[in-house]
Amino acid sequence: MNRRIVAGLLGYLTLFCGAAMIPPFILAAAAKEFNGAAAFLLSIFLCLATTFELERFGGLKGKDNVGIREGIAVTGLGWLLISILGLVPYFAGGYLNLLDSLVESVSGFSGTGATVIEDVEILPRSILLWRSLSNWVGGLGIVVIFMAIMPQFGRGAMFILKAETTGPTKERQMPRIRDNAKALFSIYVLLTTLCAVGYFLCGLQPFAAINHAMTTIATGGYGIFNGTVSEYGNAYLEYCMAFFMIISSGSFAMYVVAYRRGVGIIFRNAEFRTYLLIVLAVTLIVACDLIWEMHVAPETATRAAVFHVASLSSTTGFVAQDFDTYPPISKAFLLMTMFLGGCAGSTAGGLKVARIILLFKFVALIVRQKIHPNVISSVTLSGRVVDIDVVYGAAKFFFAVVVLDILFAAVMMFDGIDFVNAISVSVSTMASVGPGFGIEGATSTYALLPSLSKFCACGFMFLSRLEIFTVLALMSPSFWHKSRNW
Repeated sequence: MNRRIVAGLLGYLTLFCGAAMIPPFILAAAAKEFNGAAAFLLSIFLCLATTFELERFGGLKGKDNVGIREGIAVTGLGWLLISILGLVPYFAGGYLNLLDSLVESVSGFSGTGATVIEDVEILPRSILLWRSLSNWVGGLGIVVIFMAIMPQFGRGAMFILKAETTGPTKERQMPRIRDNAKALFSIYVLLTTLCAVGYFLCGLQPFAAINHAMTTIATGGYGIFNGTVSEYGNAYLEYCMAFFMIISSGSFAMYVVAYRRGVGIIFRNAEFRTYLLIVLAVTLIVACDLIWEMHVAPETATRAAVFHVASLSSTTGFVAQDFDTYPPISKAFLLMTMFLGGCAGSTAGGLKVARIILLFKFVALIVRQKIHPNVISSVTLSGRVVDIDVVYGAAKFFFAVVVLDILFAAVMMFDGIDFVNAISVSVSTMASVGPGFGIEGATSTYALLPSLSKFCACGFMFLSRLEIFTVLALMSPSFWHKSRNW
């Protein structure tokens, strides 16, 4: 691995992180938030100092190409480094202790949206903006946004894009990597703008509309009120939010192709159609359950079901009411949607619908082969044959998620949390949802978790955002071995 290239690219990333802190700093200075302004100024200085040291050690030359190990290292170490730098405003401003600052930063950048702040309404606007920005930057991907606005990395840059993009399939829509990243970023900005305008038309003030738009399209779920959406009690806003959360659960690569070839691409996408069917089915089940078990009025039940199914299936985690009080059947289906998540290539977390489709089709294929051993068949998705390595990859990822869910739950039970709450927190964290049921339910925060569980939650959110194997590769001793031929 060429450490000089890795250090050079990490230097650019830390510079990008410092640039992202400029808007909150300007807001803090304009509003005379002296603690906030000083904290962001210190954060920007640390980003610049880190950039200087990394560039002094490394740097890029004209013919440099990023290989697979460099791509994994830049992605994994970049996320880790920016998460550490991102905690400085919380800690230096005196808003959180060091551990809680780390949790808030990792949760923001990973798009989990879990907070340890019990009263966000006492925070200055600059910190609220930084929380939303961290969600937004992390949603599409720190490295993807960076690639869209910075010079070309070289022919090997595809390894970086693959390391950060979520889902079993990572297709390129344009020949050049940077053009691909720019197209994704353009769609991301466009949807964020449309979302902010929609929220403004629904009655939100500009600051609230912009903040909620960023965290909606990023499916992060950070809000500027303790009750997030429940503070507004606005039916139009909830339906608008549900629409954009569902849109954000679709593949952004699919939207790029749809822009070039027509919207019919969206409706022919098997994964997105399946996701919409799951959302519709679970919405009907939850609405009927609320009407039957809790005697809720049909319109109110439908509104609650539409919003919360969209919120949890997209792994955004916005809350319009305390869904922890729902009947067991509703909670079971909501937990299932949290685990499944959105589509591959979206900002949503979870297992991804594409993997579920591939695994079901793979099981059906095995059954057919048992019945008809001589028949040659394959797994398809959206009418295209899927390479068997991709199918095996989906199975490996499913296994890894289940094992890590169990491991994290075991750690929390060791830390004093009961079984049910441990399972709920584990699924919610690994799916990048944030709120769940029980100890970190709709009206609770991660502030209730013991210190060991908080620290481990940071690691599991980090693993989840980079879809496990990128981080595990970094932890492998052979990855750093100089004599290995990669």
